[in-house]
Formats: sequence, C-alpha cells, structure tokens
Amino acid sequence: MQPFELVVAIMIADLASVPMSDTGIPITNGIIPILALLLIQLIISIINLKSIKGRKIICGMPAILIYRGKIDEKMMKKEKFTINELQERLRQNNVFNIGDVEYAILETSGQLTVIQKPEKRNTIPEDFGILPEYEGIPYDLVIDGKIMHENLKAIGRDYNWLLKQVEKFKIKPEDALVVTFDGKGQIFCQAKEGKK
Repeated sequence: MQPFELVVAIMIADLASVPMSDTGIPITNGIIPILALLLIQLIISIINLKSIKGRKIICGMPAILIYRGKIDEKMMKKEKFTINELQERLRQNNVFNIGDVEYAILETSGQLTVIQKPEKRNTIPEDFGILPEYEGIPYDLVIDGKIMHENLKAIGRDYNWLLKQVEKFKIKPEDALVVTFDGKGQIFCQAKEGKK
C-alpha cells in the first residue's frame, strides 16, 4: 500500500465514524466527504498510471542504501535509516552479514530488496545447466470433505479416479480434510480427525 492510499483509508474510516457516533449528524455529512476522498484517490491513481513525474511525486523513488557492496551514508541519512535498522531488515531477508550484500534497495512501500554478491547467492538449477521439469500448480481436489469437481475437471479426472486414489489412504474422499494433486502427479491426502 502506498502512503497516500493508507492516508485515504484512515480518513475514510474516520469520516464514516462521525455520523455513526452522533445520531444528530445527518449521514450525508459522512457520505459526501467519503465520496470526495474516493474521487481524489481515483484522480491520484490515474495520475500515478499516466505520468512518470507524477508517480515520482506521489509515490517517491526507491533509495539504494547499499551500492556495489558499499553503504551509502548520505542516502541512509536522507532516508533516516540507521545501521541497526539496516541490519534488522537484512536479517528479515535471511542475510546475516552486511558484507554479503551487493545492493540493498529501500522500496517506496518501505520494504527492503536485497541482492547478494554473486558468490553468496543461493544456487539455482540454472547455475549447473540443469533444466528442471515443469511442475505446474497443485490443485485442491477435496477440502474439508467437499469434492472440488471443477478442479477434477481441470486436471482431466473424474470422481471414480479420485475414489481410487484416496482409497490408497484407506479413506473415502468425503472423509478427507484435504486432498491435493500436484503437477508431478503426486497426491497428498490427510483424513479428518476421527476418520483415520
């Protein structure tokens, strides 16, 4: 959430509470300012979408706190960011040594994006020239004993197939807490309490 969106949300809540707390105030005294705020928010959103300069003014720009492994003290002071806060945010990103960081970017949302030095990054299959198999997304086939027929249809299966798969776990689909089917064809099944 951008800062102006947060302010608008707080103001709407405050304006809505005024006519509710005092029955002597007409409800229109709350609705009109709320509609005006929503209109202003819509206008700001359109400016944000259409204009790069407007976006810089409204949302601000990301700030690079660590550039090529070196802490930018001027930017830290400008953003009122202490070394302790920087270390805390790095730990939240599973980085425990400032020396492992190539770039740290303070986003406009307040989140810190961390890019580690190449030798400190986690390895991925591409580093070894390995192309992993496509996994796809897992589908929920049963949730709390309710069969998800649309998901069965999406994977090209039917109730009889589901019944055979779940019987391997010695339960019926209706007795399952959850049954999922992943892109590799593996089934996860857990029975409801008392149905084991």
